[in-house]
Amino acid sequence: MAYGIAPLLDGGIDGRGQSVVLPELAVTAPASGPKVTDIRQDLADFDSRFGLPPAQIQVITSPAGSSASQWLAGTEEVVDTEMVHAVAPDAAVRVLLEDPADVSTPAQIAAAYGAFVRMAAGQGNVISLSGGYGEHFFTSAQSASINAALQYAAAQHVTFVASSGDGGAISDLGRFGSTTPVTEVSLPASDPLVLAVGGTSLTANPATGAYISETALNSLPTEIDGHSEASGGGFSHLFASPAYQQGVPGAGAMRGVPDVAGDGSATTGLAFVFATTGAAYTLQSEGGTSAAAPFWAGLIALADQDAGHALGFVNPAIYQIARSPLSHEAFHDITTGNNTVTVNGATITGYHAGPGWDPVTGWGTPDAQVLIPLLAH
Repeated sequence: MAYGIAPLLDGGIDGRGQSVVLPELAVTAPASGPKVTDIRQDLADFDSRFGLPPAQIQVITSPAGSSASQWLAGTEEVVDTEMVHAVAPDAAVRVLLEDPADVSTPAQIAAAYGAFVRMAAGQGNVISLSGGYGEHFFTSAQSASINAALQYAAAQHVTFVASSGDGGAISDLGRFGSTTPVTEVSLPASDPLVLAVGGTSLTANPATGAYISETALNSLPTEIDGHSEASGGGFSHLFASPAYQQGVPGAGAMRGVPDVAGDGSATTGLAFVFATTGAAYTLQSEGGTSAAAPFWAGLIALADQDAGHALGFVNPAIYQIARSPLSHEAFHDITTGNNTVTVNGATITGYHAGPGWDPVTGWGTPDAQVLIPLLAH
């Protein structure tokens, strides 16, 4: 209710005829593992709890090899799938499984991104990726190869959505042995052809779900694995400011991230169902921008249906709406909070949310009943 999706669903804008493609890592742990489930059973329980139609899910194992388990899934895959299904219940969800061994270095990741985007562009009209890596891990040639794949997707009228990350103003530590925090944004969210999604913490009426307020996602002062978590945001070191960001107050000479945001709080976040095989199913709250990205992918599927065709690269339209007199009707402008984080007790100063676009929550979160018709038409 808080994001105005229910009126669209009631009016028949439910994602029918659309397909959302999700890249996910194949599960290699046994079915009895603590974070492994049968995604079909989770979805069935999720649908039963929320009165949703059966999910139209297809799992494609060919990228991961014939030995990949089709239905075993980890938490990330379950969250991505259920978020899309909740927002666009009649859209098809296609999961492309990747072998974790094939994405263990930046070079492999860049190659996998390119191959995935090209394959996914033939499977659906929206692609959602919940993840990314700091820009400094990639060479200019590798980032260019990712951009070339995204150009191909845009030419096929496919929308690519990616989370901005949960590291706040820095890239995640521990990746590829990194121990020093680097102030930067992550790929692929920083690519100008991507709709980058940041995170917020939503306050809604517990009885009606009506929107009350929102602030930027930030777990301070809590430290998780040595650092706090916050909405990823800042400015690219690789990509200049795209045309749609030029002249936007707060934006600079380089590509700013994110573009938009969604609830990513571990306390107030979007609900999902997850259980290990044979265990009781529980309703949980998922935090982070990895939940906000598939949420936006579902919204784009609704807009595609409403438009009667795939909208493809939506960033210019998003910015046009956000800079119009209808901005405050289409978006909840997040004006409080920041993405400053702590790393092993040290403070890494980030950016502040404020009126209009900002490098923490972008233009803010949607009022879908206003935004989706505007985006579609």
